[in-house]
Amino acid sequence: MKSLNKSSCLGIVATPVILFSILFGSGDNPTPTPSPTATSAPSVQPTLEPTIEPTIKPKKRGEALRALAKLPIKGRSPKTGYSREMFASDWDYSNGCDTRNRILRRDLASYQYRSGSSCIIETGVLEDPFTGQVIAFQRGIRTSLDVQIDHVVSLSDAWQKGAQQLPAYDRFMIYNDPLNLLAVWGPANSQKSDSDAASWLPPNKSFRCSFVARQIAVKVKYELWVTQAEHDTMARVLASCPKKGLPN
Repeated sequence: MKSLNKSSCLGIVATPVILFSILFGSGDNPTPTPSPTATSAPSVQPTLEPTIEPTIKPKKRGEALRALAKLPIKGRSPKTGYSREMFASDWDYSNGCDTRNRILRRDLASYQYRSGSSCIIETGVLEDPFTGQVIAFQRGIRTSLDVQIDHVVSLSDAWQKGAQQLPAYDRFMIYNDPLNLLAVWGPANSQKSDSDAASWLPPNKSFRCSFVARQIAVKVKYELWVTQAEHDTMARVLASCPKKGLPN
């Protein structure tokens, strides 16, 4: 068999193409072969970082926001060595009355003393700041637990954020200072436990600004610090009440 040279091969290939062009014509605008439809990838929305510092002009910031801006931001210290007794073994007793009864007298909407006493609160009514509920208080082995005295900055939280370096007297004051104490509904106090603002805020949203401002006031007074998450939560709360002051 004779081998085909290169020009013969080209001729054989070209002949059908020429015949097709003569019969059907190439046309001026050949229809392009449609490209396969590409499946568009889902658009990814950028993740927006939450606004931490409220965008409020410094002159319009209240005392609480200004104080928050000055609090040191650090991580928690270990809880090693913590116990309530590192602060106090019991309520302070001075001027003929203990701290618990003085706080009840301050925070209850109405109250009655025990017969023959000018200190011990026997009954009363609490408008609970944590939940907004009205709680009837009756002194008794079980019923007294319905109204408890909360350390607004919990002792454990204070210990891990600077209090373990404080003198014993300052820790005693954190335990008994009315600035750090509130009469509240017992179950809500148990729910709060030793949480900071990053972990727990009062269910009663109308009280959150006052709650956070009081925590800031305590931390300023006793030179305690906040964590970054705690700071950010406080800032977000105060953004809704930028002119909030600090309690005395």
